Amino acid sequence: MARVSTALVILAALCWGLSGGIGGMLMADGWSAYLVSFYRGAIGLLLVLVWLMLQPGDHGLTSQRLWCWSVIAGLGVAGNFAFYFLSISRSSVAVAATLMYCAPVFVYLVSFALKLERPSALKWAAIVVVLLGIVLLTRVYGMEAGGVTAIGVAAGLLAGVSYAVFIFGFKYAAPHGSPQAILFIAFSVLVMILVWPADVGQIMTAAYSSDWPLFVGLGVLGAGLSFVLYVVGLRNVAPAVASIVAMVEPVTASLFGVWILNESLAGSQVIGMMLILVAVTALSVYSGASRLPSRWGVH
Repeated sequence: MARVSTALVILAALCWGLSGGIGGMLMADGWSAYLVSFYRGAIGLLLVLVWLMLQPGDHGLTSQRLWCWSVIAGLGVAGNFAFYFLSISRSSVAVAATLMYCAPVFVYLVSFALKLERPSALKWAAIVVVLLGIVLLTRVYGMEAGGVTAIGVAAGLLAGVSYAVFIFGFKYAAPHGSPQAILFIAFSVLVMILVWPADVGQIMTAAYSSDWPLFVGLGVLGAGLSFVLYVVGLRNVAPAVASIVAMVEPVTASLFGVWILNESLAGSQVIGMMLILVAVTALSVYSGASRLPSRWGVH
């Protein structure tokens, strides 16, 4: 059972990684980051609704606390999707995915400030390594020459911050209802937030365009099937294992960008990426025994 669950989590990570590449393809065709984010969440909402209806029992939808924390989770996932694809459009899939993977760093910094977690030399060292990796990955000393803009970097980091908000919202909503109910509310909030910047006219145009299979694939892989696999798989996977296999997501997204979208990475950027992945994974594994969630879930 543990092996099957680990495989499900890996598949979820693979789906999320592929969704970044698919989003990059759609934006290369001229669709906006907000429209791509909207479709990812809207199709995910439909699939989560089906999942909710197929699971009998009390999902806690009458709980005010469930709604409160789920709405916060929805704000986080809306920001995560929108900033992630905005970062891709202004940098690259590899840069955006790796910057988003920095979410646990923001969780730690907030926890330090709120005195929820004690700082240690190991934690600070990992954070410093992540910052060094960000400098190398984004090439802040020559952004435009490296194809990475300041907006792309800021959006990628904000995607990580937004994901941290989603994690906290999901964590505190979990005791009051089922994962299906939390995701249903969260994705509903996402759709209501992003429908305006996505533009209703563009939403209708996209539905009848030749790119509609890509939009469907984006929603199924990026917000529907992936979340189902993740929630089911995490039940029998240790937090440390989940944190390690989380690297499948940014690695998959990066390879998609290089092989399919013909993106390129300089040697220093590859080194920066590896520093971030190793340091963040170490932080996430270390937090597995604590109260803090990792990049990958509510531990």
